[in-house]
Amino acid sequence: MMTTKAAAEAGKAHVRTYLGTPTDLKHEAVREIAGGLKSVLADVFALYIKTKNFHWHMSGRHFRDYHLLLDEQGEQIFAMTDPLAERARKIGGNTLHSVGEISRLTRVADNDAEYVTPEDMLAELREDNLALTARLRAVHAVCDEGNDVATASLLETWIDETERRTWFLFEATRPAFGHNS
Repeated sequence: MMTTKAAAEAGKAHVRTYLGTPTDLKHEAVREIAGGLKSVLADVFALYIKTKNFHWHMSGRHFRDYHLLLDEQGEQIFAMTDPLAERARKIGGNTLHSVGEISRLTRVADNDAEYVTPEDMLAELREDNLALTARLRAVHAVCDEGNDVATASLLETWIDETERRTWFLFEATRPAFGHNS
C-alpha cells in the first residue's frame, strides 16, 4: 500500500507527464512564476465580478458615465484572464481549477451590500486596482529573478492598464476639481 507522501508524488508525476510543458526556465522559477500568476488570476476574476456588480448596481446623476466606465473596465479586466492562465501553462505550470480556488486565493474583498453609493463603488474599485498593480509588480519581480522576459512583458502591459483604471477612478472620485488628496 502506498503512503500518503508517495501517493502525492505519484500524482505530481502523473500531472507532469500529461500537463507538463517543455521550457528552458528553471523548475523553481516556473513554480514561483506560475504560483504568482495563479494568485493574480484569482484577484483578476474577483475584481472582474466586483466591477460588474458595481456596473449593474450603479445609480445616480452620473449613472451613464459611471455605468459605461465600469463596463469598459470590466471588459479590460476580463481580457486579462485567458492570457494569464495560458502563460502559466506555456511555461509548464498550472492555473486555477475552480471558483473555490479563486475564493481561497483572492485578496480582493467581496462587497455584497444591498446598496453602495456610486462614490464608494468607485473608491473601492480604485483601491482594488491600486492593490492589483502592486501584486502585478511583485510577480514581475519574480519573473525578473527567473529570467522570464515574456511573462514580464505581459505584466508590464497589465500594470499600465491597471494604472490607467486607477487613474480614471481617482479622477472620478476627487472631492473638487484640481484638488489632490
